[in-house]
Amino acid sequence: MPDNDYNDQYSDEGFWDKLKKFARTAGEPVLEPALKLYYAARDKDTPTWAKTTIYGALGYFISPLDAIPDLTPIVGFADDLGVLAMAVATVAAHIKPEHAEQAKQKLKQWFDS
Repeated sequence: MPDNDYNDQYSDEGFWDKLKKFARTAGEPVLEPALKLYYAARDKDTPTWAKTTIYGALGYFISPLDAIPDLTPIVGFADDLGVLAMAVATVAAHIKPEHAEQAKQKLKQWFDS
C-alpha cells in the first residue's frame, strides 16, 4: 500500500483529469476499482480509516511520479492497478453495491458511447 504521503496527491479535480486523459489507455480493469474507491470515499458512512486508505491509493493513481510511468506502453498502469486492487481488498466491506453500480454506470457512459 502506498504510504500516507499520497493522500496529499489526491484531489477530485486531479482524479477526474487523470480519468479523462487516460481512460482509453488505462481501460476498464484499472478504472473500475478507481471509481468504486472514489464513490466509497464520497459516502458519509465510510469510516475515516477507510477513506485514508482510499485517498492514499487514489493519490498514487493520479500522481505523475509512480513506480511505472503511465506513458509506458502496455505496463504503464500495472502498478496503479496493483495499488488500487490492494485498496479495494482492504476496504471491501465499505464498498457498497451502489458504489459498484455507480462505477459500472460511469464506465458504460464512457465506453459504450
